[in-house]
Amino acid sequence: MSGDPHHTHHRGEPVRLLPPMRTYAPTDEVDFVIVGSGAAGGVMARELSRNGFSVVVLEQGPFLTERDFSHDQFWGDLQPDKALTNNRKDQPGTSRKTDKDDAKISSWNNYGRVVGGGSVHFTANYWRFPELEFEQATRFGVPDDSTIADWPIRYADLEPYYTKVEWDIGVSGLAGNPFEPPRTKPFPLPPLPIKSEGVLLERGANKLGMHPWPAPMAILSHPYRGRSGCVACGICIGNACEVRAKSSSLVTMIPEAVASGRCEIRTLSYARKVETNASGRVTGVTYFDKNKKEVLQRAKAVVLSANGCETPKLLLMSATTAFPDGLANSSGQVGRNIMFNGSALRDGLFEHEINGWKGAVVSRVVWDTYEMPASLGLYGGGGFDFRCGYTPLNGGATWPGEPTWGSAWKKRARDYFTKSLSVYGHMSSLPTPNNRVDLDPKVKDAWGLPAPRLTFTGHPNDFKLGAWFGKRGEELLTAAGALSVAGEYGGPDGGGPHLLGTCRMGNDPRTSVVNADHRAHDVPNLFIVDGSNFVTSGRGQPTMTIQALAFRAADRITALAKAKAL
Repeated sequence: MSGDPHHTHHRGEPVRLLPPMRTYAPTDEVDFVIVGSGAAGGVMARELSRNGFSVVVLEQGPFLTERDFSHDQFWGDLQPDKALTNNRKDQPGTSRKTDKDDAKISSWNNYGRVVGGGSVHFTANYWRFPELEFEQATRFGVPDDSTIADWPIRYADLEPYYTKVEWDIGVSGLAGNPFEPPRTKPFPLPPLPIKSEGVLLERGANKLGMHPWPAPMAILSHPYRGRSGCVACGICIGNACEVRAKSSSLVTMIPEAVASGRCEIRTLSYARKVETNASGRVTGVTYFDKNKKEVLQRAKAVVLSANGCETPKLLLMSATTAFPDGLANSSGQVGRNIMFNGSALRDGLFEHEINGWKGAVVSRVVWDTYEMPASLGLYGGGGFDFRCGYTPLNGGATWPGEPTWGSAWKKRARDYFTKSLSVYGHMSSLPTPNNRVDLDPKVKDAWGLPAPRLTFTGHPNDFKLGAWFGKRGEELLTAAGALSVAGEYGGPDGGGPHLLGTCRMGNDPRTSVVNADHRAHDVPNLFIVDGSNFVTSGRGQPTMTIQALAFRAADRITALAKAKAL
């Protein structure tokens, strides 16, 4: 573990970040073991510990703070012990399109491996799901070859928790977007300043009769709750925030969980198996410590918040004679229905400098396309933003038909970096019965555990939707004044950090893994709270909804525990 997370230094003066952390022995039976400390796990840790329960959080990565972070995009590559994401060499994934194909090692399983998880380096788009997202099957039917279904909850059930996310972690934005669902409270912070890309998106959208709006971002526009506002550093996307302006679990939920005096964050602890007794109840979690020694942490209940890849993998690895197909998998749905946010990407080259790399990634969004006109024959929807996905060293320095090396390339690279931007179409993608993650029978990780194997083929509607969003993105760029447009991609992403749907929630134990309280249908004291619970992929970024679900789950689980109903 790198450094002491309880202190950091600024201008030579010690500044306390965390109080001394409570520790428990593995032989202590704590109330809850939580696997994962990211967007969901951090919320669960804070809420359960502040509600009076003893909590141990198992995090496979290190505990880093802003003292450890460096303003260098290659920082994590040069210091592997401080990398923010999983190491593909030690933790490979494999993928294939269908059951008939051989799975090959690939990089589809991308997730945060650090205290705070993916929230430490996320883009910080914080979009609420619209009301229609929760009841699509009822409203629009079920497409052929899809397992689309209604959620067992509605937007109204989640709205108070969306509001809680915004105020508890700090989200900057402006209420009143005509396509936003109803809200009971404004944002706690005004929007981040508009950037050049935002000005251009406003120009293009207005010309097309669309409605650009300040982006809701989990980045502070002003100081809030003892944290700094954004300083527009220019190395935001994919990197940790050096001034604590990015509202990650690391700087919002985890410090308050530790401050409760009842929560231990146990790092470099890689979960191996959820243990059960003869009556089918969970009794704790076995994990590998930093020396790859197996340790059992006992618990009265277990919460899995390890993401949509590692959570089903852990359940499948926890098979017993009582649960031969994997823990909590009597339905056969563990690992199935995996979804990734679809995307449509186009690049635009402009006459004048944009320099969009500086500051938060997004400042304006367009949500007019949340619901598609029925005449198009497309299922789902989404929204757009303009962004510069480049940093000064990676450049994005090619353009179709032009040099890719030498002095001519260097000259043009300067233009591509300063004068180009991307339109990002964020789209829904459909779950299908065959898309899933399971255990690879051949490939192992550095601990000897099976690698997760992805079987994934995009639904035909996703490619049609991607083509439409790509075309609309080109229109936005052209209307904004782009001299030329490049790029063709639009469709379901067969990988990435948004790993959704593999332990979906539902009322029917035959077609879902957990109920509306996030309680496993098969195991009364096992809870799953992360993106794996999603029934649909959403029309934008999922982290806001992951955290809203976690706040709601913490309330439901607390009520069950206090009623002695676990």
